[in-house]
This record gives sequence, structure tokens and C-alpha cells, in this order.
Amino acid sequence: MEEDRRRFVVVGGGTAGWLAALMMQRHAAANGLAADITVVESSKIPTIGVGEGTTAVFRQVLYELKMDEVEFVRATGATIKFGIRHKDWRRKGYTYDGPIDDPNLLAPNPAFTPAEQASALDVYAVSVDRSVAETHLFGHLMARNKSPFGLDPKTNELIPSGPFQHAFHFDQARVGAWLREKAEGIELIDGEVEDIRRNPETGDIEALLLKEGGEVAGDFFFDCTGFRKKLIAQCLGAKWVSYRDTLPVNRAMPFWLEHREDQDIAPVTLAWAQKAGWMWSIPTRDRVGCGYVYSDEFTTPEQAKEEIEEVLGHPIEPRNDIRFDGGRLDRAWIGNCLALGLSSSFLEPLEATSIHGTVVQLMIFTKFHMKNAAAASERDRENYNKAVIQQLDDFRTFINIHYVGERDEPFWRHVRQNCIHEKAREMLAHWSSHMPRRSDFPAFPGNLPHINEQLYYPVLDGLGLLDKSTAKADMAARPKVRAHARKITEAIVRDFKRVAGKCLGHREYLDLVSEGKVSFSW
Repeated sequence: MEEDRRRFVVVGGGTAGWLAALMMQRHAAANGLAADITVVESSKIPTIGVGEGTTAVFRQVLYELKMDEVEFVRATGATIKFGIRHKDWRRKGYTYDGPIDDPNLLAPNPAFTPAEQASALDVYAVSVDRSVAETHLFGHLMARNKSPFGLDPKTNELIPSGPFQHAFHFDQARVGAWLREKAEGIELIDGEVEDIRRNPETGDIEALLLKEGGEVAGDFFFDCTGFRKKLIAQCLGAKWVSYRDTLPVNRAMPFWLEHREDQDIAPVTLAWAQKAGWMWSIPTRDRVGCGYVYSDEFTTPEQAKEEIEEVLGHPIEPRNDIRFDGGRLDRAWIGNCLALGLSSSFLEPLEATSIHGTVVQLMIFTKFHMKNAAAASERDRENYNKAVIQQLDDFRTFINIHYVGERDEPFWRHVRQNCIHEKAREMLAHWSSHMPRRSDFPAFPGNLPHINEQLYYPVLDGLGLLDKSTAKADMAARPKVRAHARKITEAIVRDFKRVAGKCLGHREYLDLVSEGKVSFSW
């Protein structure tokens, strides 16, 4: 019946806004929900494109939206991401990789319980003084600048190297535009929201009032207006919860670099520690998006620019110098309005939390709340807000632990001595005598993708925060598990080296994609 139709209005486009519209559209179609979806996006507000990395959940979204991955890479200039390379983080001259695949998924044994064999390969690697990254397929692909595919020469069909989901690097402005082109059946209104009309009794939003005149009515609204937080903060009063006491970097100086023709395009995000923060380097097909994330308590913008130029050996042209306060909203859902993306939170871009957080928040909303969103109870909103707070606070703790290293500059000493969160200290104290386990991490709603020991292990190992003797004692207490882990480790490392040798090089893969010479079927 017509009265049963739900009107969802997304304010602001970009990656977050169009993901929201498309994921709701897919969920509504799959579950028989009658939904009208509108995106209000102003062509007068420019979208600033910089290099951004995703996690593997973005590829999962492409699959669920039935989108062609090869077309996506070709049209947006995206590249492959297998993980993050941390340069000089532990100390100058020391680099470690954090691949995002989980080799423990390849080692099931019915003789052991899931708890017994959880992270067994990681524990074994630490116990025998091997790099955790060595047991990861993606670790080998990262080291050799490979793509995740081989090629069938008869059909030009791409052959996956393994069962793991890779991630992407891209310019989010181009991705937002591509997603908009794919949004069939979603109404687009070119306009800028000036104010809202609220129900005098409930306080809910009844309509958006546009600067150009007119209004857009709806039942439920999404604030994807970025740092402006037009609806959730300016109109509905959500408050900002700062993470400044534990994540003290507060400025970002983005710039672009050109690819060198004599170098491969690395399928990794580079996070390069500097005197007062760190530099990101994210390769897209056309160029490399870079930036220096730093604390202005320890350097000035002029000094930051000089430092990066000295490190790189040539001048840079900063595109901006952005002040920010890392943190989140106290409530991402108020009344009939929910904030996503930069409207909801912002953390320094060290672990690709932005788009990942947006996707998982949309998964929570569509799975548990979309059907009755406009009539949601206060308890529904409270449960959603608790999940988002847990997600973002856990992101904060994970990023915070990256700063527990050995660098001796004033900034790094300050963070290590004064800014490590109590939760991070508790976790590190526990892991000084126990190896990390899945049970160390609270369950996340719906078992949706979230940070756990899988991502912690390479970071803790790379920073020297895992104790070999503790790992040896763990394995000694479980001799059968140890024997299994040893056997699997030797087998998969051998197989991963062989597979990596057969994969297309990353640049070769990108060239074939851009020339339209390959295809891929999910």
C-alpha cells in the first residue's frame, strides 16, 4: 500500500552518501521493503579528492551491489591495497608490513576447538621468531608488488590468487561520482540545505528547506554533509567527543606526487613516521595522494613542509593545511536523523577507518533498523549509538597503540608518556604475559567486521610488543596445536611464494584493466 512506503533522504553525496543510498536500495529490494530514496547534493559545494584507502569490506559491498570490479578499477583509477607498510614507526630504519588477510582461516582442524586454534599461526610465528607477515599471502604480494590475480591466457579471465578479500586505494571524489552514475532509481536533487522544518511535538525532521527555494520532505534523514554536520549538529544539537588527549595529531597537509615510470605501483598504503607525526602515501592509478599528519604543538606548518621536502628530496605543493579534532559524536542517531562518514566521526587516516566505519554502520542500520527506522524507539537509537561508540572507541585504541614504539623525538616521547589510553595500557599489560585471543575483544553487533586480533598481530609484532618467551610457553602448553601450526605454516609459506610468483604485477594488472583486456566474474 502507498502509505507503507518509506521516504529516505540522504543529505550530501560523496562516497558516504551514495553508499548509503545504494546499500539501502539493495536491502529494500532484497527484503521487500517499499522505499523511496532521495539524495540531496549541491553541485556548488566542491568535493575535494585525495587518496584514500579502504578495508576489505568495500569489496564486499561491490559484490553485494553486483558491481563489476574491473569496471570500478578502470573508471575510478583505483589501485589494489593489501595492507599498510609502517616505515620508521618502531624506530628509524625499521619497517614492518600489516597485511589484512587472515591465514588462520586456512588452518581449520576438527580435532581442535575454535578457541584452541584461534591465531595459532600468529602465535607459532612469534614463538620461532618469524615475522607474522610471512604467513600471510598478502604479505608476499605486498613484498613483490603483485596484484591479487593471475590470468587465464585463453580467456583473459582474472584468476584470484586465494580466498581473501583485498582492499582498494582511490580518489574518493571519483568514486563518489561513479557511484552516483550507478544509482538507477534513486532521485537526485541538486540543492543545498539551509534549514529544516521540525515536528513541533516530536522534534523529528519533517522536511529540508533548500537555499534555492522549496523543500524536501521525508520520513528518515541521513547527514552526510561531512565536517559541516549540517543536520546532526547544527540543527539537532549532537555534541563532539574529542580524542585529542590520546590522538594528539591535529593538522593534515595533503599534496600529490607523480608516479615514477621506472618504479612499480605499490599495492600498499605507506605510513611513514616523521618527527611530529606521520606521512601517508596512497597510490591511485594516475598519481600518489600524500599528506603529513602532525601535531602543531611540536612543529609549524612551515617546518612541516620543510621536513617533508627534506625527507623526499624535492619540493612539494601542499593543497591545503587542514586543522582537525579527531573524535566522534556523542550520538550519531537523533530522532529520525542518522549521521554517517565525516558527519559522524573523524580519526587520523592511519588504519582506513573512515569508509570501513561508514559501511559497517550502514550494515547495522539496514540489518537491524531500516524496516522501522522512522518509528524507532529510544532503545533502538540507544543500541545503535552504543554500537557506533564501541566501534569508534575501539578504532581509537587500535590507532593509539601504534604510538607505543621506540622513537625518541619530543612528539613521540610525549605521546608514549602522556597519551596512551587506559584501555590500551590494560591490553598491552595483559599481552605482556598472554598472547592475544579473540576472547580479548568484546563481541560486535551482528558479528559484523570489526577490529580484532587478526589486525593487531602484525602491528604488535612489528612494534616489538609481543614476547617470544610468552609465545613459546603458549605453544608448549598446546603441543598438538603447535605441531599443526608448524605444519600449516611451512605449507602455506611455500604455497604463497609459489602463488605470488604466478600473479600479475600490480602495474601490469592496472595496465590490462585500463586497456579493457581482462575480465573478472564474481
